[in-house]
Amino acid sequence: MILRNFLFFAKLAPLSIAAPPVDLMAVSSFRSVLSCLTLLAGVWVLALGTAPVWAQNKDAQAQKARKGKDDQSREAVKSAKSGQKGKDAKGRQAVKVAKGAKKGAGPAKASRQAQVRAAGVKASRLQVAPPAPPRLSYGQLAGLHSAHDPLSLRSSVALVIDQDTQEVLLSKNDHAVLPIASLTKLMTGVIINEAKLPMDEMITITQDDVDTEKGSSSRLRVGATLSRGELLHLALMSSENRAAHALGRTYPGGMAAFVASMNGKAQVLGMKDTRYVEPTGLSSRNRSSAHDLAILVQAASSDPVIRELSTSSGHQVVLGRQTLQYNNTNRLVHNPEWEIGLQKTGYISEAGQCLVMQVKVAGRKLIMVFLDSAGKLSRLGDAERVKRWVERGPGPTQGMASDPAGARS
Repeated sequence: MILRNFLFFAKLAPLSIAAPPVDLMAVSSFRSVLSCLTLLAGVWVLALGTAPVWAQNKDAQAQKARKGKDDQSREAVKSAKSGQKGKDAKGRQAVKVAKGAKKGAGPAKASRQAQVRAAGVKASRLQVAPPAPPRLSYGQLAGLHSAHDPLSLRSSVALVIDQDTQEVLLSKNDHAVLPIASLTKLMTGVIINEAKLPMDEMITITQDDVDTEKGSSSRLRVGATLSRGELLHLALMSSENRAAHALGRTYPGGMAAFVASMNGKAQVLGMKDTRYVEPTGLSSRNRSSAHDLAILVQAASSDPVIRELSTSSGHQVVLGRQTLQYNNTNRLVHNPEWEIGLQKTGYISEAGQCLVMQVKVAGRKLIMVFLDSAGKLSRLGDAERVKRWVERGPGPTQGMASDPAGARS
């Protein structure tokens, strides 16, 4: 359309010039002016016609550019999402690899974790396993607790005698032979004291003194050095096992000679049912009867050193920069209602809770022996029952109970 308009004006120009004859100079000038006007008009028309096209082209280009940017943006988003998915996949793979490595590196831990998860899922179905039953003592295995007595004692073996008259006030399975645990240390003290060894001699705890029988602990570390007197004090008062073992180890002739002296003394005293294999009582092969132990208490109570050390309420031991406080294993020594001349406690699972004492009750010197008591405090409870019973004035031989078949061993 624009081109046709231009051609139309171009054709008019020659027609207009072919007018009636005029001055040639004027005509020439007129033609020049007309040609210029025609050219300008054509340029104007062309400009008007091409402007919208240019604008349209510019808009199209802008739209195309925007579309390209949008496409690029969408592609970038896709790439980002794809990259994120890749990272997530790699992350999941890394987690799997890490879990696999963890399983490989610590199968026990992974197994425990699996067990915990399984327990969490099945917790409602699971039942708590009952605790393992306590290990029975030899007295329980022998049926000694079935024997009855008027005081309903918790100890399966008991013997109470008047020290001066040898009158038996109460007996229960008194000839049953059982492990005696740390009551052994009473004989250890007797042998050390009779040997007249220097009590100020320094003795060092060695690895040989560490308990390998029961794995018991001790505050006397290997390398600690104490006097023989302090070791005897701790053995009798606090039932310190390493102290008792060190006393036997450093005895003239060594441990074998010491154990031989223990058994020799038992024979001299008439303790026919007694046998020792070591000085601490950790071995269940150290055995005796309530009858024999009453004989030992009678003999040991005549030694003022053993009386003093066994009834001491506490003692401090200085080891380098460290001070250790030791206390008596028998809380009755702190009770002002009790007048105790000698005492010793003991416990291992085979023996149960054990206690021997020389006491004064209602003006009478008594020897009390309790073996295989059923609870930690029951041996003290039995002693309290006997004390109240004696204070009420019991008759002799009350509460006698014979040994069940097979009690002696």
